[in-house]
Amino acid sequence: MTLGTLNKPQTHQWQWQGHHVRYQTAGTSGPALILIHGFGASSDHWRKNLPELSTAHRVYAIDLLGFGLSAKPTPSPDLAYTFETWARLVLDFSQNLIGEPVFLVGNSIGCIVALQAAVTSPAQIRGVVMLNCSLRMLHDRKRASLPWPQRTFSPWFQKILALRPIGHFFFKRLAKPNVIRNILKKAYARTDAVTDELIELLLKPAQDPGAADVFLAFIQYSHGPLAEDLLPQVNCPVLCIWGTQDPWEPIHLGQALAKFPAVTDFIPLEGVGHCPQDEAPEQVNRILKDWIALRSVQDLS
Repeated sequence: MTLGTLNKPQTHQWQWQGHHVRYQTAGTSGPALILIHGFGASSDHWRKNLPELSTAHRVYAIDLLGFGLSAKPTPSPDLAYTFETWARLVLDFSQNLIGEPVFLVGNSIGCIVALQAAVTSPAQIRGVVMLNCSLRMLHDRKRASLPWPQRTFSPWFQKILALRPIGHFFFKRLAKPNVIRNILKKAYARTDAVTDELIELLLKPAQDPGAADVFLAFIQYSHGPLAEDLLPQVNCPVLCIWGTQDPWEPIHLGQALAKFPAVTDFIPLEGVGHCPQDEAPEQVNRILKDWIALRSVQDLS
């Protein structure tokens, strides 16, 4: 019997503010971990991590509201797709379903969600692990550092996509297997990890009603917190893991995050792109287990 059979993740539904949220669980003992995916992904992006991590941990992987198999309500003043909203979702999930302090592991924008949660409720978070944290280079406060064509074009592009018919047309053009495959092959350094299974896992939720509006709402989100805003406020230890070949979040920029006191380690993964948990799960799983074991021992001392 294989490890995957012994520790096969279980899928569940949970209600949050009247909306269903899908999550997966694996493992029955050890420190609790919540895995938080990146933009456009879901808890399935951790399918290569859940079985192995569950040998030492209780692992929870959540579909953020608006993604995966979770509900995709229309954005409104009462429900904005922001890091504060997603952080509150994660914290309520932790409090209601786990009931004790947890470790948070994020990829890309999931890292910002994890940091925001750690700042909002420090007592609930034991540690944060960031895999290729989103640097949010299109943020209002960062655009000035971009090359002139990109700095000029991006605001106009956002305004055009804000026109709903145009935005929906653009999203439909993106939500196609060949387009998703090409995007992933640019983001992944290990392109053999870009499989038909992965394409299907990303494509299916994009066809749900409301998916286009969630996508367009986040495209317009050029404010809110940056990692460098949140890290000075974080009290728990933070581990950074970074694929050296990430074209979206360059490691030479990511290394600046290591200067913050909360960051205990910065580990580069050679020849890996934007999604280390999917490209190099064997490395990520080992690093996570070792780091969390060390932190757990230190918590007891």
